[in-house]
Amino acid sequence: MPESEIELDQPLAASVAAAASSQTKSRLRLALDDIREGVLSKDIWLMLGWLEVKQRYRRSVLGPFWLTISSALIISAMGPLYGKLFNQPIGDYFAFLAVSYIIWQLMSQIITDACYAFITAESYIKQVRLPLTVHIYRIMWRNLIIFLHNFVIVLLVLAYFRPALDWHLLLFPFAILMFLVNAVWVSITLGLVCARFRDIPLIVNNLVLVAFFVTPIMWKPEMLGRYQWTVNLNPFYHFLEIIRQPLLGGPVNLVSWLAVAGITVVGFAGMLKLFSRFRTRVAYWV
Repeated sequence: MPESEIELDQPLAASVAAAASSQTKSRLRLALDDIREGVLSKDIWLMLGWLEVKQRYRRSVLGPFWLTISSALIISAMGPLYGKLFNQPIGDYFAFLAVSYIIWQLMSQIITDACYAFITAESYIKQVRLPLTVHIYRIMWRNLIIFLHNFVIVLLVLAYFRPALDWHLLLFPFAILMFLVNAVWVSITLGLVCARFRDIPLIVNNLVLVAFFVTPIMWKPEMLGRYQWTVNLNPFYHFLEIIRQPLLGGPVNLVSWLAVAGITVVGFAGMLKLFSRFRTRVAYWV
């Protein structure tokens, strides 16, 4: 190849690379703007989430408290049974199970609902100009409302069995905030993938069911004996632990806080890359 052609190709390659880099930065900026504008549109997703709860329990006397009663019955039946099977003190185990089960309901329900976040919002996405993340915050707010109803069970159990609470309880609001922050990137990622591939929600539902049994909810990590270290491989365990232990009056393992911090950074990095690239295609997928 003549030397003159090589000299012409080098500026062209540099120009193409610069254009590609500029386009990537533009997509990333638009993705970040969508997340920020979604948060600022709180009046919309607060209203939509509340209306969905009201619509779901329309003409019901107890409303979301039906779920609270159902959860209370499950915990009341499982507590004495598994406490006896595992040879655990009924008071400590009952408090452990109640807190674990209610927190797990919040975590699992957000994950399963996230799969349909964009699919169920098809009419809004195609007809109304809104940030896509509004539909993510909507499902998070809806499940948080139900969690607050179910949290009555936790308060009653803790009031009865009276665990030794201390200053670690102050970490509880921060732990909930960390979970909700991570729920954002998980929900956006699942919303995108499930909108494109409609078989994924079924797979996610099965994985959540499996996670329920392999996560320390009905059993305690120390029951594994010398294999207790294996629970650290379970990301659900770390989020459950940072929320659960402050309520039970115990210190949270530093490993769990570090794991949650690492998951947050890696999760958001992956989500932003995915969201910035495919955000504009969601309207065609739903």
